Amino acid sequence: MPDRRILTTESGAPVADNQHSQTAGPGGPVLLQDQHLVEKLARFNRERIPERVVHARGSGAYGYFEVARDVSAYTRAKVFNGVGTRTETFVRFSTVAGGRGAPEAVRDPRGFAVKFYTVDGNYDLVGNNTPIFFIRDPLKFPDFIHSQKPDPFTNRQEPENVWDFFSHSPEATHMFTWLFGDRGIPANYRQMDGFGSHTFSWTNARGEQFYVKYHFKTDQGIATLTTQEAAVLAGANPESHNSDLLEAIERREYPSWTLKVQVMPVAEAVGYRINPFDLTKVWPYADYPLIEVGKLVLDKNPDNYFADVEQSAFDPGNFVPGIGPSPDKMLQGRLFAYGDAHRYRLGINHTRIPVNAPHATKADNYGRDGAMRFDSNGGRSKNYEPNSFDGPAETNEPHYGGLDTTGVSGTYEWDRRETDDFAQAGALYSLIDDAAKRRLVDNIADGVAQVEHSAIVDRSVSCFRSADPDYGDAPGAKARPEGRCGLTSADAAPFAAGELGGARGVDDQDRTRRLVRDAVRNTPENPPCAPHAFVAHDDQVGADLCRHADDGFGGIACGSVDLRLHAGPLRDRDELREQRVSRREVVRGEEFGGQVGGANRLRFVGGDDVQVGAARLGKVHGRLDGAQRGRRAVCANQKLLEHLTPPP
Repeated sequence: MPDRRILTTESGAPVADNQHSQTAGPGGPVLLQDQHLVEKLARFNRERIPERVVHARGSGAYGYFEVARDVSAYTRAKVFNGVGTRTETFVRFSTVAGGRGAPEAVRDPRGFAVKFYTVDGNYDLVGNNTPIFFIRDPLKFPDFIHSQKPDPFTNRQEPENVWDFFSHSPEATHMFTWLFGDRGIPANYRQMDGFGSHTFSWTNARGEQFYVKYHFKTDQGIATLTTQEAAVLAGANPESHNSDLLEAIERREYPSWTLKVQVMPVAEAVGYRINPFDLTKVWPYADYPLIEVGKLVLDKNPDNYFADVEQSAFDPGNFVPGIGPSPDKMLQGRLFAYGDAHRYRLGINHTRIPVNAPHATKADNYGRDGAMRFDSNGGRSKNYEPNSFDGPAETNEPHYGGLDTTGVSGTYEWDRRETDDFAQAGALYSLIDDAAKRRLVDNIADGVAQVEHSAIVDRSVSCFRSADPDYGDAPGAKARPEGRCGLTSADAAPFAAGELGGARGVDDQDRTRRLVRDAVRNTPENPPCAPHAFVAHDDQVGADLCRHADDGFGGIACGSVDLRLHAGPLRDRDELREQRVSRREVVRGEEFGGQVGGANRLRFVGGDDVQVGAARLGKVHGRLDGAQRGRRAVCANQKLLEHLTPPP
């Protein structure tokens, strides 16, 4: 019978009792001299390391990449050359915005990071499951992530922050179209594509240089979740994607992806109609077709999640001979940011952790010391270079060709070879079928409907409208919270706060009519709601508002930009009587509480009769709030109120 394993302390001493702490007598206090207890609690307190700021929730697996087509004409990188060449890999998938405990079945981009353990050192390809991204300049990245992360006050992700940043960043329209479409929620990690996203450079043995984009096409087929399906799955199994990957590999159903690349000769980049280094745009396949390179297969789960997945570190700056960067600004920013994040999170010696260390060669340099250096630290060898003691020396062989530079240093506007940020978003919208369009619009509308500030809504919708008029009109019409009779949350917010009025003006006539018709009809899907109002800036629109009034509709403002009148709830439909609508005439109502706004945002509720233009409001009482108080008030340069009795 083999010897039983002995439990020890960190120093290797046997543990006598792992069930009872040392105490001063049977009922006495616990003793500080109990080294095993102190050591065990101290280690427990330090088990967690800082989680990643982004991509914190992830899963990973080992596998291999095998070359199917030699691409030595484009690159001398050995990992991609020689049909049948097989290279060990480690792949980490992740969500982006959520923390380590966040559910995985959410609408969020997915990280797709591949570490190739090549004979020339580790090559890290750090991408996503999208070919594009939200921004094109790394200076905006911290702000973008802050808008997606919990709000400093509410400590939750706020739709208002998400859409506010978007509305000020029109270049994100293409990515938002992708994210809120069907592929925005992958069903699992196995059934989604991966992309290098950035533009990289390849250099062949002759020194010729090319720009490339990587595409990992899933061999399992694409599978996605609807918003409703994802909500159920996220609640029932927050670890759904991790479990799916782990269990598939355990069943020996090894997931695989076919790697394809787009290749652009460097000379063509300058004159290409699309800036090839703009991360918010793709290269059309018609211009640069996909070229198959090989297959990525995952066939081994890590034995320990923390050791391999949590401690894995991917650095876009880890290139090998034949592969390098491009002028892609986002890539240039990530060349610093990712490595720096790992040095903070894992320490300067994180490259010595087995999952991060080279597997097919040996790291040999003059790096020494630092926290958690757990190997021989270079032993007796010299720690400087050059030296006379046969230490490692440089090769004088650049990994890749240099990048052309022009002009003087400074900050510059982006090189926009396409005239706007919307053409590719519109092309993507037109490409999908009608059912997919409806799902996309509904997903966007659900998000925009949670925004209270009308300016944010208008700017956001205008981005989609710039991509395609139908695309923009649909979310604008659909974005409304439940129970508010079709109003957007920006319109309805004042009523939720208990005010009688406050709807924003609507300048677009057709949109106004659509909103009003949806708003005032009482249907099982659209029940009566709290008091609310519209402002019409057009005579005919004002008349439409009046005609469509229904039970439960809180009131209507009919007039010009010079007059905004918001009524309180009407007890009976007949209480609302349409008068001739003009710049100075309004709907007449009895027991009419409401608000007259404009330059001074005047409010009155109840009191004596008030003459407004040529129309008369019966039994309007008492209170005037605004910049001017008194018997006469001027609103938006129009003499609208006469004989108004101030509050007592």
